[in-house]
Amino acid sequence: MTEDAHKTYSIVLVSCYELGHQPSGIAMPIGMLRRAGYEAEAMDVSVEGFDAEKVNSARFVGISVPMHTALRLGLTIAEEVRKLNPSCHICFYGLYALLNAEYLLGTVADSVIGGEFEEALVELVEAVESGASVDVHRVGTRRGVSGPVLERLNFAVPDRSSLVALEHYARLEIKGEQRLVGYVEASRGCLHQCTHCPIPPVYDGRFFVVPAETVLKDIRNLVVSGAQHITFGDPDFLNGPRHSVRITQRMHQEFPELTFDFTAKIEHIIKHRELIPELARSGCVFVVSAVESLSNTVLENLVKGHTRDDVREALEILRRAGIAMRPSFVSFTPWTTIDDYIDVLEFVETEGLIDHVDPVQYSIRLLVPPGSLLLSSPDSRRWLGPLTQDSFTYDWKHPDPGMDELHVQVGALVEEAAGSNEDSAETFYRIRELAYSLRGLPGDEQRVEKTFPIDSLRLRPPRLTEAWFC
Repeated sequence: MTEDAHKTYSIVLVSCYELGHQPSGIAMPIGMLRRAGYEAEAMDVSVEGFDAEKVNSARFVGISVPMHTALRLGLTIAEEVRKLNPSCHICFYGLYALLNAEYLLGTVADSVIGGEFEEALVELVEAVESGASVDVHRVGTRRGVSGPVLERLNFAVPDRSSLVALEHYARLEIKGEQRLVGYVEASRGCLHQCTHCPIPPVYDGRFFVVPAETVLKDIRNLVVSGAQHITFGDPDFLNGPRHSVRITQRMHQEFPELTFDFTAKIEHIIKHRELIPELARSGCVFVVSAVESLSNTVLENLVKGHTRDDVREALEILRRAGIAMRPSFVSFTPWTTIDDYIDVLEFVETEGLIDHVDPVQYSIRLLVPPGSLLLSSPDSRRWLGPLTQDSFTYDWKHPDPGMDELHVQVGALVEEAAGSNEDSAETFYRIRELAYSLRGLPGDEQRVEKTFPIDSLRLRPPRLTEAWFC
């Protein structure tokens, strides 16, 4: 056992799941805590497991919950922390902390913070460490839930010194090789009000940029740590297009071999099409875009701001620039028909996107968390069920029971295929065959021919080695 294993930590920040990358949800607040004079330790449970030594005598444990999966895992971690260290102050922070504040505060949490949480987190730690009242502005406690912090912060450079090394996270696969990946954020929040997204209930159409020099210092540190590719994890990198382009241009000037990817809405790819070639010249190799559906009915209900035709246009804009699109989908919604589902599969095949879409995307089901904008949808009474609080989501049933059955079968198929490391193209065709068989229209049995050459040695488009899903 090393000397560090016996170290006593007063402040521990925990990440449970952040999509296979070093967790910015603890790197940024650790940087701000250390600037304020506090030493904090990181624990990424998804990579290093739960370390009881780190929390046994901690006065403060913060649990980062930027997504639904992280929240469900985080609740289990908090329960274990409470057993080991009953007097410890447990704080949940991030998007899903605020959406589920009442439940968390009624069970295992002492406080919750949402929105631009870092400065409030520092103030909370100061109060806990000094033994003062934890009545901190914009921090929800058992005495009352506060709203989100929506104030511009004085950011510190993220501190990754106590994080697990990049080698233990997802890598970029490109041109037959793998590269270490660093993850940064140039902005937080979003301008838009997509009804299925957890960001609008917290940020309400606002977004905040991280100063360019702060982002670039973080990138420099990541390059020193071995990063050869950068993922910009902004909810939408083109919310502030000029800010983003300035950062990528400067990054490219300093590190010409460094590649990157980002996430952007279909409508932003079209609106800022003149910037796409410049982003490609600066090293962009792929863009994640939340296509979600090709059904205009579904897209209207999700308030996505794009149409089926827009998807094709955005795809062509990226292709002309030499950038791969990696679409994400919400494959099962209350408005999705079997024809809609098959239409996505046929579009993916026709457009040569089979290797661009991780099979898990075909199993994603609409999530309706507390606070969701979907709760005010006029037709929600038609499909919405009760809140299952310990799952942090409202139940819902599709008007067509066959679609719910398809979801179950596709989910099982994708899970089994992932467990056997099946070629993703083979998985795609199995899903397509299943969908055709459940629809059962005349001629569907003839539509199962495989037109994509399934060759394990084929050169695939750039991708991260961990599939994206929430």
